[in-house]
Amino acid sequence: MADTNTTKIETNGVNPVPDSERYGKPADLFPVWFSWNISIFGITLGIYVFGLGLSVWQAMAAGVIGYFLSCAFVGILAVGSVRTGLPTLVQSRFCFGYHGNKIPTFFGYVANMGWKVTMLSMASTTLADLIAHLVPFFANEAGGASQLCTFMSFVIVIVLTMWGAVYGYQLILKIEKPVAWVTGLMTLAYLFFFIPQINFSALNTAEPGSFGTFIGAIVLSMTMVGLGFLNYGGDYSRYLPRNTGAGGVVFWTMSGIAVPVSVLLILGVMLSVGNPALLEKANHEPLAALTGILPFWFYVPFSLIIIISLISAGMTGLYSSGLALLAMGAPMKRWQTTVLNGLIISLGSFYMLFISDSFVAPFQSFLMAISVIMGSWGAIEMVDLIRQKRLNWDVDMAQPYGEGGRNYRWTALLSLAVSSFIGLGTVTSSDPYIGMAVSFLLPEGSESSMFVTANMGLALAMTVAAALYALLTFVLKCEVAPVKR
Repeated sequence: MADTNTTKIETNGVNPVPDSERYGKPADLFPVWFSWNISIFGITLGIYVFGLGLSVWQAMAAGVIGYFLSCAFVGILAVGSVRTGLPTLVQSRFCFGYHGNKIPTFFGYVANMGWKVTMLSMASTTLADLIAHLVPFFANEAGGASQLCTFMSFVIVIVLTMWGAVYGYQLILKIEKPVAWVTGLMTLAYLFFFIPQINFSALNTAEPGSFGTFIGAIVLSMTMVGLGFLNYGGDYSRYLPRNTGAGGVVFWTMSGIAVPVSVLLILGVMLSVGNPALLEKANHEPLAALTGILPFWFYVPFSLIIIISLISAGMTGLYSSGLALLAMGAPMKRWQTTVLNGLIISLGSFYMLFISDSFVAPFQSFLMAISVIMGSWGAIEMVDLIRQKRLNWDVDMAQPYGEGGRNYRWTALLSLAVSSFIGLGTVTSSDPYIGMAVSFLLPEGSESSMFVTANMGLALAMTVAAALYALLTFVLKCEVAPVKR
C-alpha cells in the first residue's frame, strides 16, 4: 500500500519511485496542472494571438490548436516517467547520456527558476495591493502598497511556497485539488463581470489573416503555454502505477493545461476586438486592468484566489527545480536542493521587487532564447521514447558508462547542437545584449516578418531536432548502445 502521508517530507529524489510507493490514476494529474493554469493572466495571451492580424475566429482556432498540440507533447514525455518512475530531466539521460544530459538540464533549470521569480513577484505585489486596500495604514501616499507592506507580502509568499515544495509530491497533490476547484469556480464567477465588457456586435469586424499568419499564430500559442512545461511534465506522473495506460496520462496532462488556458484565450480574443480601451490597459497592466472591472466585494476574494494560484504554481515549479538540480549531480537531498532553490528565487524576487524596474523584459528575452534549446531537447526526447520502449525502459540507462548507460550519446548531442544553432539564428530578442547572440541567420530587414514575430524559428528548431535524431538513430542506425559491465 502506497504511503500518502502528507505530514512527512518526501524522501524520493531522482531515484526511480519504487512500485510499492506508486498509486493513483491518470485523472489525478488534471487538478495539478489545472490549478495553476486557470488564471486571468491567460486572457492576455488571447490578446497577443489576435494582435498578429487574424479574425476573431481564426485567432480562437489557432490558439486552441497550438495549446492542445504543445500540451500533448508534455503528456507524451510524462508517459516515460510513468514507465520508469524517474523525473523528466533524469529520464532524458537515456537519450543524452549521464553527463551529456547536464547540458539541457542546466538550461531547463534556469528557465524554471526564472519563471518562478516572475510568478512569485507577481504574487507578492498582488498580496501587497490587497492588504493596502484593506488596511490603509499599509498604503503609501499614492494609494498603492508601501515598501513595508510589499516586503511583508514577499515574506509570506516565499514561506508558503517553500513549505509546500519542501514537503513534496504528496502534499502538493493534496493542495492542488481544492485549489483547482476553488480557482475554477471563482474564475467562472469572474466571467459574469468580464463578459459584459465584450462588444459582441464587433466580433465579425476584424479582417481575416493569411494562412501563413494563421500557422504563425499556432506556433506562437505553442510557445506561450505547452512548451514551457516540457522539462517537468513527468515529475508529477512518476508516482502512478507502472502499467498505467499511456492514453490516460497524455489526455489528463494535456487537458489540465490546455482546457483552462483555451477558455481564457477565447475571452481574451473577444476582448481584443470588443473593448479597445480595456485592451490598451491590459497590454500594460494586465492584472490591474482585469481586476479593475470588479466591485470591491468580489475584488477581495478574487485577488486571494489569484495569489493562491500563483503560490501553488510556485510550489510545483520549485519542487521541479530541486529535482533538476539533483539531475545535474548536486550532492544533496531533494529537500535540501528545494531550500537552496527557494533562497535563490527569493533573492531574484527581492531584486525584482525592491531594486530593479527593468529586470523583467531582458530576463524574459533570455528565457525565450532558452526555450529554443529546451524545445529542441523535448523533440529529441520524444523521438527517443521509441528506443527506450524497445529497450524495455531499463532504468540502468540513466547511469554512467559501465553501469548500464553512457556518459555521452553523440547522436542526441549533435542533434541538439545543430537545431539550437538554427533556432537561435532565426529568433530575435528585444534585449540588446541577448540580441547579439541570436538572429544571426536572418536576412537583413526580416525582423518584422511573420516568421520572426510568431517565433517560427523555435518550431523550425524542434522540427530539425526530431528529424536529425530520427535519421541518425533509426535510418542510419548510428547506435550508441548502453554499456553494463
